[in-house]
Amino acid sequence: MVAAHEALAAALPAALGENLKGVATALGETTAVVAPERLVETMRTLRDRPGLRFETLVDACGVDYSTYGNDVHDGPRYAVVYHLLSLANNHRLRVRTFAVDDDFPVIASVIDVWPAANWYEREAFDLYGIMFAGHPDLRRLLTDYGFIGHPFRKDFPLSGNVEVRYDPAKGRVVYEPVSIEPRTLVPRVIRDDHRYEAALRDAPKHGPEHG
Repeated sequence: MVAAHEALAAALPAALGENLKGVATALGETTAVVAPERLVETMRTLRDRPGLRFETLVDACGVDYSTYGNDVHDGPRYAVVYHLLSLANNHRLRVRTFAVDDDFPVIASVIDVWPAANWYEREAFDLYGIMFAGHPDLRRLLTDYGFIGHPFRKDFPLSGNVEVRYDPAKGRVVYEPVSIEPRTLVPRVIRDDHRYEAALRDAPKHGPEHG
């Protein structure tokens, strides 16, 4: 018997045609890679085609592939990943599309297909700097309006770019260059420290042999 996710993967090429750039199954899940220039059309097909019927957008998020695993990723840097659910057919599908331009990543908004994409796309813009063409109100969602940069990009400095404090003289919040010294996030390992040996030697003994 063919598993449900394998049957879904087999049905996608006929449904999406040349808009489908790749499909894979792993761990009981199906992932489709689709062409960014036909994204909205592809998503409408996934929503409306009777054999698919992905009525619900569960989640959408950005991804920065500038480094991936142990290797340098040689394809486009930014992608948007959509998680779809078909209640009618009890199927789940992951859809990935890549932005063509690494310097100014742009993906078409799918708000007209699923209105729930609104805040998901705003979050991806805020955290990754991915623009969504056609979004009616693309503003930051999690960081404040004066924030500089996009904190989920892999080249974003751990200490940030600016710090915020209240200035009593000006009576308002001000932004200043970050004053935190760069830190190396490597655990400090201390071996053969005589202090630990002394602590173990002087520790009270417990157990039946010690009364």
